[in-house]
Amino acid sequence: MSTETSHPPRYAGFIAGVFSGVMKNAVGHPFDSVKVRLQTSEGRFKGPIDCTLKTLRYEGVRGLYKGFTPPLVGWVLMDSVMLGSLTLYRRLVKDNLYPTEKKLPLAGCCLAGLGSGLTVSFVAAPIEQLKARLQVQYDAKTKQFTGPIDCLIKLVKHDGLRTLYKGLVPTMIFRTNFIVWWGSYELITTWLKENTSMSTAAVNFWAGGLSASCFWVTAYPADVVKNVIMIDDVKNPRFKRYFDAVKFVYTERGLRGFTRGFMPSILRSFPANAAALAAFEFVMRLF
Repeated sequence: MSTETSHPPRYAGFIAGVFSGVMKNAVGHPFDSVKVRLQTSEGRFKGPIDCTLKTLRYEGVRGLYKGFTPPLVGWVLMDSVMLGSLTLYRRLVKDNLYPTEKKLPLAGCCLAGLGSGLTVSFVAAPIEQLKARLQVQYDAKTKQFTGPIDCLIKLVKHDGLRTLYKGLVPTMIFRTNFIVWWGSYELITTWLKENTSMSTAAVNFWAGGLSASCFWVTAYPADVVKNVIMIDDVKNPRFKRYFDAVKFVYTERGLRGFTRGFMPSILRSFPANAAALAAFEFVMRLF
């Protein structure tokens, strides 16, 4: 994403974000399914390979794509809001805090990233809750919902619309790490442009993948806590506060519990986000 003075239309980021969301979900969903299962299960799997093999053995390839519909729709919506708001926040920060600068400084990129993360959390919280609940339905015994619509209806019927936002605070805490994502994206993009002969598309691809990996390294523990809270029993919740979930993860699993499922997540982060941000930047260049 260019940080130069010239601006694309205000709606451009929202449109380009749609293409990013489609690409991200197509590449990344199987990795995400394994990650969520490892994060939320107790002793069911030995690790990511065991989880993948058991899922394929007992559920087939479809098992890796359970919960696919919410993130397909969700990633399109979330990436549109995330990248669209990021574009607007960059412009807002540049025009008001750095009006004389030719290029938005690193601090401005980080600030815009934080604003984008907090903004998209209001869209992401209900979508990610539906996705997580569907992904941990292993068999007939654990199956509570027939699909995303059924999941949505049952959750709302039990406790109203507010139940969809029970994970809002954990989602916002998780996405404060967008500071790292968009700060590192700017640093890596600048370095690649100045020190390599890569094409613009290649720079976008590598910067997108590497910066997303930086994000997940810092944000992963918060993602574990977020998902534990999101799949909590609606009728008899275990966690009244965020730190109740933090304490649960540490007590039950130790410090390693905050990194459970990290491998499929980091393996997913590079290809999914590299492809997504390359698609986003390509569409942005059309405006």
